[in-house]
Amino acid sequence: MTHRFPIKEIARQAGLGPATIDRVLNNRANVSPQTRNRVAAALRELKAQEAQLATQGRSVILDVIAEAPLRFCREIRIAAQSAASAMPGVAVRLRFQLQETMTEAETLAALARIAKRGSNGICLKARDTPLLRAAIAELAIARIPVFTLVTDLPGSARHGYFGLDNAEAGRTAAHLLAQSLPDDRATILTSRSQDAFRGETDRFTAFRDLITALKPAVQIIDASGGAGMTASTSAQLDKILTSQVRIDGVYSMGGGNAAILRTMAAHGQRPRVFVAHDLDRENTQLLRHGAIGFVLHHDLGRDMATLFAAAVSGNKTANQTASASSDVQIITPYNLPRFA
Repeated sequence: MTHRFPIKEIARQAGLGPATIDRVLNNRANVSPQTRNRVAAALRELKAQEAQLATQGRSVILDVIAEAPLRFCREIRIAAQSAASAMPGVAVRLRFQLQETMTEAETLAALARIAKRGSNGICLKARDTPLLRAAIAELAIARIPVFTLVTDLPGSARHGYFGLDNAEAGRTAAHLLAQSLPDDRATILTSRSQDAFRGETDRFTAFRDLITALKPAVQIIDASGGAGMTASTSAQLDKILTSQVRIDGVYSMGGGNAAILRTMAAHGQRPRVFVAHDLDRENTQLLRHGAIGFVLHHDLGRDMATLFAAAVSGNKTANQTASASSDVQIITPYNLPRFA
């Protein structure tokens, strides 16, 4: 594998040890394909950043850590790269750790590596747990600011939150379903990827409070915990769907929507109304084919650009925070954006 970068620099970009980088570069044994791919990706990122640095002056390093389905990891990467390339007067070096599932231990290990090697800022989409809050507090002491994306860790030492107003999104979903389902005794399926994601919990709580106020006789059936992945989401739903349960509407907060529809179809069911989140490739296709009716969308690119601007501003004081919430956009098959 040809390269022109020092091993330590590649190791820093990939988040691996120098010895591991040496084994990959010299094509030695006992290296997993995943590790080789990680090093190859780091080299591509370094080459792109080198080209950017040639035209810019100041250089900063930003880390992006996210637990999300692969389709949303892709959207995060695209948004981060676009935001980085558009930063005026600064070359942004990005380091990614994007995984479909990331245990608390894995997230803590990633944050510990960043604390050791340094960073100008961390964009974090992670579960809300006491140990993660403690790790963020340690990073704040080390003057490495953490900015949460899409799902927040309120009350932690994070420097800001960037993403949609999740409670507003939940109330919007409740309004759409209440207006679309005339039967006050409707049965609504809700689905979250992880209970530990604060953003999805805020969506669910706001949704439940408003839909039960609008339709007191409504029945809510929850099928959460599938991590937004096809097999896990289907397995969760299979446990619930029986001949005695008829689903009228769906509010999906965590993805896996094609899997939800396929599993319902396998049980002879199709919801009258389906409200989803995020205009990724899967949801765009489902909208175009009329499989879902509404997508609650927000401008992830703008969220990322605003987050990066806060990260490179040089503010590392924990009591000076910068946050921005995006407006919720209701997308239907008839107002799909041109980029979709």
